[in-house]
Amino acid sequence: MPPKCKVTLLLTTALMFLLTLSTTSFADELLSIKAGYQLLSPEGSIAGTDNGVGQKIDVRRDLDLDDSGGLTGEVALQLGNSRLAFNYLPISFSGTGTLKVSGTFKGQSFSVNDRVESELDIALYDIGYTYFLLNLDDLPIRLQLGLELAVKIADAEVMLRNLTNVFEEKESALVPIPTVGVRGRVALADFLGLVGRVGYMEYDNNQFLDAEAQVEFSPLPTLGLYAGYRYFDLKVDESDLFLETEFSGPFGGLFVRF
Repeated sequence: MPPKCKVTLLLTTALMFLLTLSTTSFADELLSIKAGYQLLSPEGSIAGTDNGVGQKIDVRRDLDLDDSGGLTGEVALQLGNSRLAFNYLPISFSGTGTLKVSGTFKGQSFSVNDRVESELDIALYDIGYTYFLLNLDDLPIRLQLGLELAVKIADAEVMLRNLTNVFEEKESALVPIPTVGVRGRVALADFLGLVGRVGYMEYDNNQFLDAEAQVEFSPLPTLGLYAGYRYFDLKVDESDLFLETEFSGPFGGLFVRF
């Protein structure tokens, strides 16, 4: 099944699930759907290993990867003090650079000054649950602060095409990473809110840090705009793929809520 079809199927399934849950009556019930655009800049290194051996390649200095831009989606349901959300973010970097190191990628040798075309693609799926320990709406501002448990599923693929010696290698890994963190929201007015969250986990040589801050502006009760900044620190250390990368950049979009 093509990746776009998989994404559509996942988003449709998540939406149907949340709509089913929303038929149950809760005191503080809110369904929201967000669609936006995310820009990300890469830093760090990658390696395709062969029996645990592989040369780390800098994504900026050696590969000259361009920035990534892609559509994002979120479906979230808040039930009282609980919030359940599903997010999807496609990350895709590509570029052509001149290597400043020599070594191997999946057993294939490359040399200094080789011209290399490369792609780094990560489909990031995020399923999270938040329980708000503070959910105050009787103040001049509304304050929410809670613990968030999430599972990030990173479907990563690295492709290197040596234009000098004419060979191409690919490596991929599917890595689920659970994270623990906090989420907060401050509603300064009925039409203006500030949202922030951070999650982190490190296990089995893999780690993930995800942090973001955003502003929500809703001139209408059910329709609004949002904009913010997101930062990722992702490390994948599997038997055949190594990633140690940082991504960061702005995002924005539209949301509807019921």
